[in-house]
Amino acid sequence: MSEQTSQQVPITATNKVRTANRANYDRQTIHAILDDGLIAHVAFSLDDQPFVLPMAYGRIGDQLYIHGAKGARMFKALKKGLPICINVTIVDGFVVARSAFHHSMNYRSANIHGIGRLVEDRDEKYDALVAVTDHIAPGRWDETRETTDKEINATTVIAVEIETAAAKCRAGMPVDDEEDYATDFWAGIVPIATSFGPAIDDSRLKDGIPVADSIKKLVARR
Repeated sequence: MSEQTSQQVPITATNKVRTANRANYDRQTIHAILDDGLIAHVAFSLDDQPFVLPMAYGRIGDQLYIHGAKGARMFKALKKGLPICINVTIVDGFVVARSAFHHSMNYRSANIHGIGRLVEDRDEKYDALVAVTDHIAPGRWDETRETTDKEINATTVIAVEIETAAAKCRAGMPVDDEEDYATDFWAGIVPIATSFGPAIDDSRLKDGIPVADSIKKLVARR
């Protein structure tokens, strides 16, 4: 049987008090999806035009961080405090039913709603850049040269507090009409997984430099 859940969960102090168990459960579920995802799709409206952009991201507690060039139009707009919707989806399988109508996907998805906030505190900005860098390959930040003040100043970091979050997941086999189970059409699941291939040295890498530990762990992880 399939299992589907969809809940819109305000993550606010008031709601955590009223329904603490539910809020904690949902927070853990949403955090897990965000931590397993690779790309966030960031949606916002500017001058009555909708925009959706794929971006790298990082999470610290209930704060999501995205970053980009200071002169980019998107970040000039977001730092003014625009409402933002962020989606992270992980596809786990193609669900093949006996009828086209009941085909589906197994997936884990989190929708985050919040207000963009320009990160101006230097320590928070530094920590946010570490979080974004280490999101895919934990420990990578410490394996790189020290970031310069010029690079940090040229980068805009936007924080989005998770004010409300919707987690939606599906797992399991197709759910066909009862009469279709007696037919001769194949049904089942085609698993989908993200994997990383062997690391490839930069052509200008100095001789004798081994693959970084964080990258070795990344390649071995999936």
